[in-house]
Amino acid sequence: MDLRVIGVLLLVPLLDVMLLVVLATRLGPAVTVALVVLTAFIGLLLVRAEGRHTLGRLQAKVAEGSPPTNELLDGALLLIAGALMLTPGLVTDLVGLLFVLPPTRYPIRVAVKKYVVTPYVDAKTGGFATGNVYMGGFPNDGGDSDPRGEEFFKQGDGGAVDMDDDAYEFSDADDDTGSDDGFTDVRFDEESDDEDPREP
Repeated sequence: MDLRVIGVLLLVPLLDVMLLVVLATRLGPAVTVALVVLTAFIGLLLVRAEGRHTLGRLQAKVAEGSPPTNELLDGALLLIAGALMLTPGLVTDLVGLLFVLPPTRYPIRVAVKKYVVTPYVDAKTGGFATGNVYMGGFPNDGGDSDPRGEEFFKQGDGGAVDMDDDAYEFSDADDDTGSDDGFTDVRFDEESDDEDPREP
């Protein structure tokens, strides 16, 4: 895990404790506890409402046959928000509220999708799931691109057949051959010494 993530995870409880101590000294312990319980209760009600709305959108997407990617990410963010709301503290409740409200959850979802989900899926599927497929020629094309070596292709054992220019001729599809399928017919010269590669 990245050290920055660990630092943030350690910083949030520290800020929570400091804020609770400040509020307890200024407002009193009873008011501080009531404020923490009230924010957690309101946050859990919001999580419940947004969870039902997200579940409805997820079911609609599945019924349409579309992948519910955004809805699944919203569900994951709402689960994190619920856990943060259950944690006693005002800072965690504020962070959970950012995950619950749709205007603030949307940019968080976009960032998670771009910087977490997409790189993970690309690493697992080689880029096929997101369309980021390697298109720069053959991979490992630096001398040892084929484990069989160059001698394999020099010997012609890979199914390739060497033919002279006189061994075959091309005829267009619109001549008198009777072929109108749009493909070019390949005719092998009977007088050529080379064998027809189409025959086994």
